[in-house]
Amino acid sequence: MSDSPLTALILGLVEGITEFLPVSSTGHLIVIGDLLGFDDNLAKLFEVVIQLGAILAVCWMYRAKLWHTLLTLGGERGSQRFALNVLLAFLPAVAIGLFAHDFIKRVLFSPTVVAWAFIVGGIAILLVERYRPTARIDSTESMPAMTALKIGFFQCLAMIPGTSRSGATIVGALLMGVTREAATEFSFFLAIPTMAGATVLDVWKARHDVVTGGWLLILIGFVVAFVSALVVVRGLVGFVSRHGFAPFAWYRIAAGVGILALLALHAP
Repeated sequence: MSDSPLTALILGLVEGITEFLPVSSTGHLIVIGDLLGFDDNLAKLFEVVIQLGAILAVCWMYRAKLWHTLLTLGGERGSQRFALNVLLAFLPAVAIGLFAHDFIKRVLFSPTVVAWAFIVGGIAILLVERYRPTARIDSTESMPAMTALKIGFFQCLAMIPGTSRSGATIVGALLMGVTREAATEFSFFLAIPTMAGATVLDVWKARHDVVTGGWLLILIGFVVAFVSALVVVRGLVGFVSRHGFAPFAWYRIAAGVGILALLALHAP
């Protein structure tokens, strides 16, 4: 099934569903891609580019807010604080990612790393849900600049596949006293420059390696990721406000244990 339109459709659906949940879209793509036999150089580029489809879903959902911010950036204090906080949280990923990008891709992209990251991340979410400080920040605009920068360093933990970019961002925000709803939305906004930058970097590095058929698979995955992410983004903030993040934590732990069991069964 590797390198087929059906593979692209399955992985695009997985990406769209998991990108904004604290369960690691990259981890799921690595494991499921490995099961489908889709783990060559094209697969690595595919995994990054289709994430941009999911990010565009956020841009569409929050288009009014993003457009308003752009138009009023020169004179409205709230828009300036919003843009500054997203920029500050984005900078650590740029600085660390440029130096560690190749090492991470070469050494850490494996189902075993993903499985352990699932488990550790799940435990971390449970602990933070139980012991987090009282929330006092309820929007990106009201977030102190230093808080945004600290959340950006938490996001860098997601360079370990299986950790979850949204999960690391949300955990960091909760520890900084941000409400669940605001933490979830901030992870959406921070995803826009972070994933766009990662996509541009990976496409540039792999520009000579992808044939025409490869771009067709990427297009299929991109569109499916966009549509499925729209559905998830619409309902996630409301779900989190009612149920918290514990359901995702238990899922992560169960999935990590399951992956380790499968790997043990198939070990030579």
